[in-house]
Amino acid sequence: MERITSQTQEEIKKKRLPKIAFPHVSPLSTGWKGALLGLSLITLFILFVQGYYYLASRGIKDYFIGTLLTLLGILTITGIITGLLHWAKKLPSRYVWLVLASFFIILLSFLSPFPLSLLVFLAITILFSLLGSLLYRFIKGAYRDAAKGVKLTAGVGGAAVIIMIGVLGYWLVSEGNAGLRIPYPLQAVKTAERYQTSMANPAEPGAFHVKSITYASNPTYRKDLDSKERLTTETVDGSAFVDNWKSQRTKTFGFGPEAMPLNGTVWYPEGDGPFPLVLIVHGNHLATDYSDPGYAYLGKLLASRGYILASIDENFLNSSPYDDLLFFGGLEDENRARGWLMLEHLKTWDKWNSTKGNPFHGKVDMQHIALIGHSRGGEAVSVAAAYNEMTTYPENANIKFDYHFNIRSIISISGTDMQYKPSGQPIELKNINYLALHGSHDMDVNSFAGANQYYRTHITDNTDFFKSYVYIYGANHGQFNKSWGRHDSVGFGNRLFNNAQLLPEEQQSLVAKVLISSFLEATLRENDQYRMVFKDLGYAKEWLPKTMYISNYWDGNTTLISNYEEDYDPGTTTLPGGRLEGEALKIWKEEKVKVALSNDQYSAASLEWDSSAAPSIPTYKVNLPQSGIKTSKQSSIVFSIANNNKSDALVDLTVSVEDANGNISRLPLSHVSPLLPMFEGKLAKWPFSFFQTTMEPVFQSFAFDMADFIKANANLLPERISKISFVFDKTAEGKILIKDIGIRNDKL
Repeated sequence: MERITSQTQEEIKKKRLPKIAFPHVSPLSTGWKGALLGLSLITLFILFVQGYYYLASRGIKDYFIGTLLTLLGILTITGIITGLLHWAKKLPSRYVWLVLASFFIILLSFLSPFPLSLLVFLAITILFSLLGSLLYRFIKGAYRDAAKGVKLTAGVGGAAVIIMIGVLGYWLVSEGNAGLRIPYPLQAVKTAERYQTSMANPAEPGAFHVKSITYASNPTYRKDLDSKERLTTETVDGSAFVDNWKSQRTKTFGFGPEAMPLNGTVWYPEGDGPFPLVLIVHGNHLATDYSDPGYAYLGKLLASRGYILASIDENFLNSSPYDDLLFFGGLEDENRARGWLMLEHLKTWDKWNSTKGNPFHGKVDMQHIALIGHSRGGEAVSVAAAYNEMTTYPENANIKFDYHFNIRSIISISGTDMQYKPSGQPIELKNINYLALHGSHDMDVNSFAGANQYYRTHITDNTDFFKSYVYIYGANHGQFNKSWGRHDSVGFGNRLFNNAQLLPEEQQSLVAKVLISSFLEATLRENDQYRMVFKDLGYAKEWLPKTMYISNYWDGNTTLISNYEEDYDPGTTTLPGGRLEGEALKIWKEEKVKVALSNDQYSAASLEWDSSAAPSIPTYKVNLPQSGIKTSKQSSIVFSIANNNKSDALVDLTVSVEDANGNISRLPLSHVSPLLPMFEGKLAKWPFSFFQTTMEPVFQSFAFDMADFIKANANLLPERISKISFVFDKTAEGKILIKDIGIRNDKL
């Protein structure tokens, strides 16, 4: 037998024993040890000294426990991060490079709240990395000679990965979870006989035959508008109204900001006229996917009812990823141009109306003009209305304005707000009819921004102007425009949203038709019957789709008692001489209303009650001033309330009025309508709805006729009302905001 030496034995051991790699921390050089020691000492010194300021007043024990727990928490979190970084160093650099590239590509593709996009990125990265690894190893024969246990583990793991990819794919492809639940539809809430009306359905086509024509500036980039019959317009210089217009955008559209076109499509009634003029403008969308054709449904309806409607083209102001380096180099402050262009269109219409031989000569009623805008266009109509009253451009007073058109009405559909502020100030409007529409499931403008402009629109007493808004449960951003549709994002981003809980497109379009047509009838044709729709939406319950609505209304026939904007004293009314009192309330204060995207825009009284813990019935009283208010049997007590509680239950309470002789009459809030809960829009798909859910207080207006109080107590003296009280005796506990308390005296 061959002699085995100790050297030979050592070689055999090296061949037979596998090499085991243990975690290894590289030893620190002397310099790094010193750096570690120095940084540790100063950091601990800062921690314990700062901890003394925070915790020493609690005693020495709490000081040391609190400081040490803080240190332990910080070391744990940073240790995990360090471990992940150390692990990442072991990954192939090409794979790390690809992961980082995938991160940016997936986030740009799945535009949504960042935590949800991050989850999608992690799911796609992990699952497809595992799938690719398993398939590649299988193709290369890595499992051919592997042990059965290894093969079984790989097979089960591969099947699990494929199943999880299938689940992810199904989740992305599906429209979302269960359909829209509507617990309190308008038709069930508004049941009173008072809503019987002779008004014709404003969403039904009228008697006029509808014709259509386009107009555009030469040369036009819009081939769809370039018909033989089209009218020709002059370009306008909008370079002062937009920033960061790049040369690539000029190449795409064929013009720069100094030569903006005036393009549009017109639907108009056949007849002599003159007919009221309505302009409608879209908002931001992909610039080369034209948005203005999406309002044809409104154009055809309104033209049949005797209006001229022009859907104008501002697509060249929209996002253009090719021209804008994706989203990093787009136009800046272009909402100025959106509003200004509407006035330039009106100048063209005014010229046509006075030019003999033009198809619209003498047919346009320039004394009755309305502007409608959607999304950023919803803000643009306010910009246009503000510019219309100015003599100079607020950003450059060397540019003079001289428009002064008779714009009687503006409508904001899912509008933005304060993306542009003239000279840094929010836009304030005066004596113009204003309507805002917004959906609870808007996945683009996630907060009711149009309500801000509602409160910044001021109406002089004893004028015929009014303002209103309607918040629509289940409506999204895009379905008001037929070209945009059910999806409020772009591409893959739409796959993260819960589109199953949206109103059907035809129903949402019907809402727009009913409310916009009613508003124009009331404000351009001065048909006061249709004003009732906005005073109380119950008058439209037979025309509107079955869903929930919150509406608000104010007009020039209303004397304001309190809107809570005058000071910070909860005891005073806006109208001098009045007093506010609270009894047995858990919370009573004035505050700025908090909404999703823009706090501190308007104020209200915040009231909370809990009858089980109150010593008496919680009550909020409004003591009227002894002068300055006229009341009669034709008057109405008006106010707005917003539910500020996350409960989905209806709220009821008692509204009482008291005269100077002490006669009291009481009616339940539900005599007009119970207070609806806050609308919850679960925008992201289950189970990640919490990443994007809308729920904010929206004010619902109420009007109690004095005649109804007299029916409840015949001794009440309507000319001597001295007090209005809100008695919380029907719903055991709740939290509300109250605003805009007043007395309305409609003209007879």
